[in-house]
Amino acid sequence: MEETSIERLLRDERLNAALAWVVVAGIGLTAVGSVLAGDLLWGVFATAVAVIVLLPPLVFADPKVMLPWEVLALAALPVLGRTVATLQVTNRVGTYLSVAALALVVVVELHAFTSVSMSPSFAVAFVAIATMAVAGVWAVLRWTVDVWLGTGFLLDPALDGYAIERGLMLEFVASTVAGLLAGVVFEFYIRRRARVRRRIGGAP
Repeated sequence: MEETSIERLLRDERLNAALAWVVVAGIGLTAVGSVLAGDLLWGVFATAVAVIVLLPPLVFADPKVMLPWEVLALAALPVLGRTVATLQVTNRVGTYLSVAALALVVVVELHAFTSVSMSPSFAVAFVAIATMAVAGVWAVLRWTVDVWLGTGFLLDPALDGYAIERGLMLEFVASTVAGLLAGVVFEFYIRRRARVRRRIGGAP
């Protein structure tokens, strides 16, 4: 018997949800592992990613209402990579990609679960701007922790003010570039090829 479109949609939703929950579990384990390893700030970041990813199933009270697993995998890979990285350069690249991935998750949720409609050029720009905003919040969070707890996440005692500001500006530039790449991924794969709204529940 030929499979109906409804049956195919339900099958895709279940498979997508199952794979998505596996990725979420990996992000959760990363958050716990970071906290246990003493990297509290990165544990908070991984937890924030998990919370944002879990908003759709919580809001719709349906575990099948999950973002495409490819999107979650993109968000999880830099988080996992940055956690296991040993070189400082690799850690920084992981941070840039993680910020862009988090912004991408937010934009895909807006696209999938709201009536927001974006033109191709605006979609790329919006993801890039969202990445810059997340990078700014991340910098403020690190600065706040440094001021209140005396840590050196941003205000490194070994660096002078110029070096700290230069490093922060380079971080913003790198995050913006990563955001532009994430915007291209959103426009040319997630929105056009992945057909988000046909694969998840709860979309308008």
